[in-house]
Amino acid sequence: MNAEVNAVPGPETAAVAAVGNPATRPFYWAVRRELWEHRSLYIAPLVPAGLVLVFMLLGSLNLTRGIHFSNASMSPDQQLQAVTGIFVAVATLVAIVASITTFFYCLDSLYTERRDRSILFWKSLPVADVTTVLSKLFIPAVVVPVIVFAIAIATQLIVLLVGTVVLLAHGISAATIWSPLNLLSMVAALIYAMLVSALWLAPVYTWLVLVSSWARRSTFLWAVLPPLAVILAEKLAFDTGYFAQMLRNRLGGAAQALVMHDHGHIRGFGFSPNTLSHISNAFDPGNFFSSPGLWIGLAVAAGFVAATVWMRRYREPL
Repeated sequence: MNAEVNAVPGPETAAVAAVGNPATRPFYWAVRRELWEHRSLYIAPLVPAGLVLVFMLLGSLNLTRGIHFSNASMSPDQQLQAVTGIFVAVATLVAIVASITTFFYCLDSLYTERRDRSILFWKSLPVADVTTVLSKLFIPAVVVPVIVFAIAIATQLIVLLVGTVVLLAHGISAATIWSPLNLLSMVAALIYAMLVSALWLAPVYTWLVLVSSWARRSTFLWAVLPPLAVILAEKLAFDTGYFAQMLRNRLGGAAQALVMHDHGHIRGFGFSPNTLSHISNAFDPGNFFSSPGLWIGLAVAAGFVAATVWMRRYREPL
């Protein structure tokens, strides 16, 4: 007698079903694998955020400066700068630490599995090389910016709440720090900065992952020395520095996580209170997305991705 069994969905079934389309499940689990194996991606950015909060609680940041906001001697612009200064510092510190962590993650992403020969195990699984490579690039392009955004926003909100408590404890209205802020514009500015940084740095990330896929040792040197050799060769042969200028523009956008363009050329970098509070005046997305430098960089990144997939398919373990 054959008994019909009605399976009751359990937690494991629900987790698998939540992934969505079966075609995307290998990619989903490949990304999960990266986060499991590289916990520093989300732990390291927490360090500067935690330090800021600790210093605040210890009184090292002199939050009582807000008491003087009620003085007529401070203009609205000065009040805005005083209030948003800490927000800029938190976002910048978290972004810098995340960028350093991401740099070494990309160099290590495909090199480690060749060095410890675990690539033989991963290649035995039904996961395409394209899926593996894209999952590793998904981390710096999407996951890390989301982590930076979440940590920065959470820390900024805690800073704002602590500042509110300090003002109320001194008998001053909380509107002193809330009224100068345009929170929606600040959130939009941070989202835009993360998007611009991910797109602008795409050729850098893909180059690092490519180096990780073929270098036999010293991935850091192999990532740095070829660009330096090109700069030196150009200088000796033509006495020009176009490649060096291009690298400065590309990496400068990474350091500041904000790019402003004027007719397709980089005009300047940097966070500022005005940038965070008046995004429509400070940013020019139209010029950025129509910039030849952006699309040339993305085309170069696509070439690096294709080369990385080929290397992942045919490169032997170390």
